[in-house]
Amino acid sequence: MSQYDAPQFELKICAPEELPLKLAQLARPLVFTNGCFDILHRGHVTYLAQARALGAAMVVALNTDESVRRLGKGNDRPINPLLNRAAVMASLASVDLVTWFDDDTPFNLIELIQPEILVKGGDWLPENIVGSKEVLARGGTVHSIPFLFDTSTTKTLQMIRGE
Repeated sequence: MSQYDAPQFELKICAPEELPLKLAQLARPLVFTNGCFDILHRGHVTYLAQARALGAAMVVALNTDESVRRLGKGNDRPINPLLNRAAVMASLASVDLVTWFDDDTPFNLIELIQPEILVKGGDWLPENIVGSKEVLARGGTVHSIPFLFDTSTTKTLQMIRGE
């Protein structure tokens, strides 16, 4: 083995079809959140740390590149391709497992993972969070974490472009 082998955090990256095996190794209660997380910023890492503090482990599901494009964030989005976004996400101490989904919503993934805690950012009302009814019906909790910082990838890109 070379000192230049892939970093350990890359082991946190998990294809959706490998989830059942990996999930069995995670502590419960399990937190689930999802998003594009294209250009990671202070708002993202603060939110992720707050979300992780709600449970014993956290899974983050990323939109695939095609899924991001369908969200209408711009023709040039995502800036970073899926596997790069996954590696950056996996490097965070607050993240225990990173996976992805190509559907327009993470509903099927939430049903597969069955988290006890479902979390999104403060721009989502808890009742509008995809999977909230199902998580609540299983006795779990749903959280909308208020933004502490006025940051966004869209604003960052506008500043870079001089818009």
